[in-house]
Amino acid sequence: MGPLDGIVVADFSRVLAGPYGTMLLADLGADVIKVESPHGDDTRQWLPPTDGNGVGTYYLSVNRNKRSIALDLADAEDNAVARRLAGRADVLVHNLRPGGMARFGLGYDDVAAVNPAVVYCSISGFGPEATLPGYDLLVQGVSGLMSLTGAPDGPPYRAGVAVIDVMTGLHAATGILAALHHRDVTGQGQHIETNLLSAALSSLVNQTSAYVAGGVAPHRMGNEHLSLYPYEPMATGDGELIIAVGNDRQFRRLAAAVGAPELADDHRFATMAVRNANREALRPLLLARLAAKSAQEWFRILTDADIPCGPINDVAQGVELATELGLAPVVDAGGVPTVRNPLTFSATPPRYDLAPPALDQHGPEIRAWLREG
Repeated sequence: MGPLDGIVVADFSRVLAGPYGTMLLADLGADVIKVESPHGDDTRQWLPPTDGNGVGTYYLSVNRNKRSIALDLADAEDNAVARRLAGRADVLVHNLRPGGMARFGLGYDDVAAVNPAVVYCSISGFGPEATLPGYDLLVQGVSGLMSLTGAPDGPPYRAGVAVIDVMTGLHAATGILAALHHRDVTGQGQHIETNLLSAALSSLVNQTSAYVAGGVAPHRMGNEHLSLYPYEPMATGDGELIIAVGNDRQFRRLAAAVGAPELADDHRFATMAVRNANREALRPLLLARLAAKSAQEWFRILTDADIPCGPINDVAQGVELATELGLAPVVDAGGVPTVRNPLTFSATPPRYDLAPPALDQHGPEIRAWLREG
């Protein structure tokens, strides 16, 4: 039994932010009922790549441990099923545009009228007052994230994964868990709202803080860090190695490890603040030392000196590294290989019982359950 065993989640969300958040709840034991249109979640058609059986790996990545029912909310009979489900659910999640669920009699006020203890989570692109469609790429652009990604003299780039969708899903799951606890204490349900733009601005952390607290609008710095140096990939004798120095003690160890201990006592480099101001003077001194050995040799030397560093892996190598470290990153979910939930629990571990469902795979059993209620 997972920590959320017995919690029923009516998941009317699609694509990524909502499905990722509800999958995390499903991993922890919640019974997540994925409500799809008769055409199915958009990501079922986002191909390639596929798993070899024609199923898109995008869809597989965020839909394990769920049951699927296909409902046309504009159809009277299907709409009645959806309302019965909403009336029995502990949690309802959706990411239709603002006002979209209310059109079908499934808005918060509608559901709370018959199910006052419901925890109802609305996910939108730009908040409850804006009907603009929300896609991760758009929000990476308008939030400022893309302005920070890429070479200083090159064009802005999106991140290589839909990070804003993922962060929004995490925020949604956190809010749902908090509201469930509040309900346990008070018996009261409530309406939670989050949106991609707000999640993006929160997730930009030090970069948005630089503007709102310091009046500084950050800019693209490639792989450099605004407040830390050295903290970037650096060239060695045969390739790049990421070196991440987060404090003065680590820099002193780095200077000694590369054979230049005097750098740590140089007034230009002795503290993080002055290293940042003099990074153009420090960089060639470090590169000259790093050029003497290969990236793998420096990896061993610097790791032994307790200096954070590492190679730039591809995704396959990242999975292999996690495997080597004993993290067992790949698990079997009903016969489908999937990436492990990052949480571990000493008493109630995440489950991987159900493969991502086929469209309406569980429709008959869910309808029968609702009739029994």
